[in-house]
Amino acid sequence: MKLSKPKLFVFSAPSGSGKTTIVKDVLNTFPNFVFSISATTRKKRQSEKNGVDYFFISETEFKEKIEKNEFVEWEKFYDYYYGTLKSQIEENISKGLNTVFEVDVKGALSIKKYYPDAVLIFIAPPSIEELKQRLIKRNTETEEDLKKRIERAEMELSFKDKFDYEVSNSDLEIAKKKVREIIEKEIKEEI
Repeated sequence: MKLSKPKLFVFSAPSGSGKTTIVKDVLNTFPNFVFSISATTRKKRQSEKNGVDYFFISETEFKEKIEKNEFVEWEKFYDYYYGTLKSQIEENISKGLNTVFEVDVKGALSIKKYYPDAVLIFIAPPSIEELKQRLIKRNTETEEDLKKRIERAEMELSFKDKFDYEVSNSDLEIAKKKVREIIEKEIKEEI
């Protein structure tokens, strides 16, 4: 029997679309999948662990890694850098591990450029208005941050046609089921 090549599943969505909840469901449903750990320059929160939640590095070290072209993708959000290290992806591939990414749309397209077989899945909110209501209910944003997130969401939605799949999250359980079906289909195609 032919061994299947590990797959890269890359998730993007505007903030508040349910992407993190769906990614957690994928990792619980497919125990042989691993989550891609990003590097960041932001300070570690008390509940976080280095090398588990993120690789916490200094801004100087991050910029050196940019210069050395060690990132598949990177971005600066709210004064902090975030990025996906090529070495992490290559290590997972060499171990035969299917890897799940949760990145912004530009990061997803960058991963696809380096790894053309990567499967890009866009999680879409039912509407911008619904997304705004979800963000308001979360009660984690200032009015200014909420405005920035909505503007960013509109930009991100303009990229959804560049993804392999789009899953609308108007009902979380249906969205999770649809994502599981996509992954099962992609894995079967590889065998």
